[in-house]
Amino acid sequence: MKSLSYLLKEVLDESSTWCHVSTDRDLKTISARIEDEGYSFITITLPAFAKDLEKGLDQGRVDRHLFTGFSRKGELPRFLGGFLDLIFDRDTGVLLDLPSIDAIRCVRQICLMFSKVAAECSDERVKAAIDGYIKCEQDVKDHDVIFKGDDAMRHSFERLGSLLWSDMFSNIDREIFEGNVIPKHGPGATADRLKGNRKYDQTEWPRRLEEIFPSGEFLFSSWSLFFDNEHSVDILEPEAEIPVKVITVPKTPKSPRIIAVEPTAMQYVQQGILRLLVENIRTNDTARNLIGFEDQTPNQHLAEVGSRDQSLATLDLSEASDRVSYEHVRSLLARFPHFAWGVDACRSRKARVPGHGVIRLAKFASMGSALCFPFEAIVFTTVVFLGIERALNRQLSKKDIKSFFGKVRIYGDDIIVPTEYASSVVATLELFGFKVNTNKSFWTGKFRESCGKDFYAGHDVTVVKAREELPSQRRHAREIVSAVSLRNQLYKSGYWRTVKFLDDHLERIIPFPVVAETSPVLGKHSFLGYETQKISSDLHRPQVKGMMVSTRLPVSRLDGPGALLKYFLNSSDLPVTDREHLLRAGRPVAVDIKHRWGNSY
Repeated sequence: MKSLSYLLKEVLDESSTWCHVSTDRDLKTISARIEDEGYSFITITLPAFAKDLEKGLDQGRVDRHLFTGFSRKGELPRFLGGFLDLIFDRDTGVLLDLPSIDAIRCVRQICLMFSKVAAECSDERVKAAIDGYIKCEQDVKDHDVIFKGDDAMRHSFERLGSLLWSDMFSNIDREIFEGNVIPKHGPGATADRLKGNRKYDQTEWPRRLEEIFPSGEFLFSSWSLFFDNEHSVDILEPEAEIPVKVITVPKTPKSPRIIAVEPTAMQYVQQGILRLLVENIRTNDTARNLIGFEDQTPNQHLAEVGSRDQSLATLDLSEASDRVSYEHVRSLLARFPHFAWGVDACRSRKARVPGHGVIRLAKFASMGSALCFPFEAIVFTTVVFLGIERALNRQLSKKDIKSFFGKVRIYGDDIIVPTEYASSVVATLELFGFKVNTNKSFWTGKFRESCGKDFYAGHDVTVVKAREELPSQRRHAREIVSAVSLRNQLYKSGYWRTVKFLDDHLERIIPFPVVAETSPVLGKHSFLGYETQKISSDLHRPQVKGMMVSTRLPVSRLDGPGALLKYFLNSSDLPVTDREHLLRAGRPVAVDIKHRWGNSY
């Protein structure tokens, strides 16, 4: 972490030049507080400082609830005071008529640069996250009682859901009835610990799946192979099903991310239903204009528009996926029996939670289920339009829904709505048990954020974030790859003095040529082009010698019926290009870098 403090000093110095302010005292404050508090100051405290800045921009002034823990002069903190004086009036704390965009961007860059550094959390923070997961589950159960007991609430939700999704859901319902679900295995971990190609030889199949997705069709390439091997498949009754495995993975030093690792059979079928959802969203006019799965650009564009003219609000939800109830999904699918049956069959009902044993789930699915992301977007969109209905005090029509294309859009838990309906939408989301993150939701000022892009008054104030500590040796492959990416992002952002610091640091560890963005070689990106060290004799293309990422999949041999099944599950019209796919599969166990020749572009 010590190298990160040197990097922060460079960013601080260059930011002071940008805005023509002194940062000598700010550097002393950072050094003193790191010594007293450790590196949680730059990974937790400084990001909180940036969030307070955003809240001040949203409400138009700094009050005494913001920037706590920092001494003040007037209404503003002394820390980074030179920048803040270019944004707010020090005597009153009121936002200036023309705040400095550069100062806003610099404060955020200084404070948020290390907010996403991958690091293990303390045991206390991990335990708090797990306890929060259990509490969230209880909250979902409590809201289920309200939802099922309020007929008007439930019926309005089902009515609006039908208005939005009936055409798409009908198509998917028919596809499932006709047996057009093509399952898929992913490369990740599973609750039953099957890895790589072993997943194609799975021998357990839940009874719930067998009733609608028979093992003879889903575990074998033909019924004749099934009859030859039918005794090798163990049909699990509901009480014997493997629960999802709840685990924590590094997210930020403040809190880990909680995900649920699904059993192989469940994930396999979930991916097949996901395929149908994605295909239908692409072709359904309402769905593709309101929700996104693959492209964040529309949300980012709308956030920019909202920051420029204040016509659109950006909302963010906390614990979004864990607060979508299965009752919400069941209500939306009530008129589509085969779709509802298929979703229920591949939904895990139990979870093994560290320190709490096996619990029964009221939530639809945690992050880790292939259906979590699409259904949370579908549920949130439905509730958003209920909030708009409440504001208008009338029921919406299909014509009304179309009028909101380009004004309402949901990507996961990133929600964009017209500003005039924001308060009603927030209240309705909370009525359904969702928790709106007020620190990351904006609709009163000129600051907006959505899908990783941040804007103020139409100006892009997105910052570059470090994801790993800086490397000190060539064997630190993951850190080197991250540092090269960080360097090139800072170059595009104009932090060229900081880039020089990173160049010097990396050149002591690896060869670091100038390459184009499309080059496979780890190198410097430059607006001035790329370098050529030789011309390849076969393709006659410019090449340089540098470090290239090398990954090798773990050994995972597959033959027999499983190999044939894998072949027929290839949904593409193109042949499989990986000649070793029956010998190696799964996620790489390690990332390595090798010194070799590669194309400059």
